[in-house]
Amino acid sequence: MLDNKGSLYVMDAVLAIVLLLVVFLIINSAITIPTHEYSYESKNIRTAQDVMELLSGRIDFQDESFLSKISTILSDDENSKESIREVSQLCEDKLDSYDFENYRFSENNILKGKVLASKGYYSDANAVSVATRTYGDYSYTLSIWQ
Repeated sequence: MLDNKGSLYVMDAVLAIVLLLVVFLIINSAITIPTHEYSYESKNIRTAQDVMELLSGRIDFQDESFLSKISTILSDDENSKESIREVSQLCEDKLDSYDFENYRFSENNILKGKVLASKGYYSDANAVSVATRTYGDYSYTLSIWQ
């Protein structure tokens, strides 16, 4: 008789644990289901960040990144008008290769917010994705919108 009571207590405890695990799994799966709106917003937010990573990244330690290249051009010519025009052309060519409808690329520190490349009207922007990277004394900001 004591063995039957013991086995009933063990079965009762096992059923309680299984029930708790099922409830925990249901709650966990309900919390981690992403909504469509969140995925859409997340994609737009990361667009400028992703492009700035491409512009500031190196393939290996010997290659020069795009931001280091334009920073070198600007600093070697002491931010002359010719160097700014050359960098602006390089920036436009590079950003046009990504096929963005609208963008603005500017330097904020040394050139005091000078827009180096732009496409579209920033004043008409609804939702803007922005990323900033610094190389040396230069601080670059990329804004992308639709």
